[in-house]
Amino acid sequence: MLFHLSVFAFFLVICILAFRFRAALIPYLPERIRTRISSAHYTPLPTFAAQAEAGLSSNMFDIQAHNLDAGDSRSGLDEQGTQEVLAIMRRERVTFDQARLIRHNQILARNGIDPTGMPLDSKAVTRL
Repeated sequence: MLFHLSVFAFFLVICILAFRFRAALIPYLPERIRTRISSAHYTPLPTFAAQAEAGLSSNMFDIQAHNLDAGDSRSGLDEQGTQEVLAIMRRERVTFDQARLIRHNQILARNGIDPTGMPLDSKAVTRL
């Protein structure tokens, strides 16, 4: 009886920890499972109008003036980028412009570039 209780407690602790750190664990899941998990919380915004209504517009990045009023024929912003910005806005509780900056800095860091635009590679030639 004690053995079964300890095994149950162990799996309960593992489940609680997995739930607590789910945001950090999701990138390690297979693509098929990741798609099922994230699709429950994300619905694509196929048009500029829907994206502007969802809060993906600001004075610095005005979808209304530059896309809707200009008669842009594209369907909307990049879905992956939109999803990343919305996730940052929700997770970090920041504005649209701040979320765009955070995403941009993450992309730079992944490519070995610091936020100022200088390469992080010690062998890079930056001046002669």
